[in-house]
Amino acid sequence: MPICIQCTYPVPQLYTTYSKADDKALGKGVRLTQCPNCKGFADKYVEHDFVVLFLDLVLIRPQVYRHLLFNYLGREDDRFDPSILRFATLLLLFDVYLTWARIEKATPSSSPSLLSPPPPLPPFPSSSPSTTANSTSGHETGSVNVLAQQPILLQYLFFLFLCAAETVSFHLPIRTLLGLRLPDWTRSLVPYYPHPALISTALLLSSFTKLFPLLLLVWQYDLPSSASAVSWAVIINNVAALEILLGCGYMRAAVLCGVGAVGRAAVGWMILRAVGIGGGVAAAGVVETGDLIEVWRRLTGALGFG
Repeated sequence: MPICIQCTYPVPQLYTTYSKADDKALGKGVRLTQCPNCKGFADKYVEHDFVVLFLDLVLIRPQVYRHLLFNYLGREDDRFDPSILRFATLLLLFDVYLTWARIEKATPSSSPSLLSPPPPLPPFPSSSPSTTANSTSGHETGSVNVLAQQPILLQYLFFLFLCAAETVSFHLPIRTLLGLRLPDWTRSLVPYYPHPALISTALLLSSFTKLFPLLLLVWQYDLPSSASAVSWAVIINNVAALEILLGCGYMRAAVLCGVGAVGRAAVGWMILRAVGIGGGVAAAGVVETGDLIEVWRRLTGALGFG
C-alpha cells in the first residue's frame, strides 16, 4: 500500500484520474490524494519529472526516497523492479571503469602500457622485465605483468567480477543482519526488516553519486581524490537511505553501512591480493575498498567503539 511521503501514513491511492486524455505529468485530469493524517498531498512527486527527483536525491530529501522506495519501486511480491535492475547494471559498469582506472594509476610502472584501448576502457599498466627486477615489490609487479599481458576482454571480465563481488559483499551482510529474528532486547541495536529486495533497492538508489565521475570524461580531475570524494558521498547517501527506509536513526544506519563496508573491503582485498596487486594499491588509498575501511574506522571511532 502506498504511503504519504510526509508522515508515512498509509493511503489507499496516490491520485485519482478523471480523464485519460489529459497528461498526468502536467497535472491535467489528475487530482492528488490528500493525506487524512497530515492533510497535505500524499505524494507530490507523482506529477514531477525525473529531473526534479534527481535534484532532490542530491539534496537527500526523505520525501523523494519514500516516493521511490514505497510508492514507485516497492513491490508487494518483494522482487526487484526492472528499472532498478537496469540502474544496478549501469552502476556496475561505472564501477568497472573507475576501479580499473584507479588501479592503473596506483600501480607502479616506468614504461608505457602495452595495451591502449579507447576510452572508457583504460589500459592496465605493465612494466619491462628490467623494471620488474629492480622493483622493491617484484612479486607484485610480476603478477601485474601477467594480468597486463592477457587479452583486453579477460582484463575487463576480471574487473567486472571484482566489482560484482564487492557489491554483493556490501549488500549481503546488511540484508542478513536485518533479516535475522533476534530477541526483542536486541531490536534497539539491529532492527528487523523482512524485505531484502527493498533494502538492496535503497542501497542501489542511494549509490547514484557513483555516476558523478562521468564528468571526468569532460573535465580532467585528480582521479584518486575524485574517487575518494565519491566514496564518501556514496556512504553518506547509503546511511541516509537506510535511516529513511528503516526509521532506525542515523547511528544504527551508520553501523549497518559500516558492517557492509568492511565486508566489501575484505572481499575486494582478497581478490586483489589473489592476483598480486592488492597490497600496493590498497596502501595507496585509491581503491574504493581502502576508502571504505577508513570510513568504518572513523564511524566506529565516532560511535565510541574504537
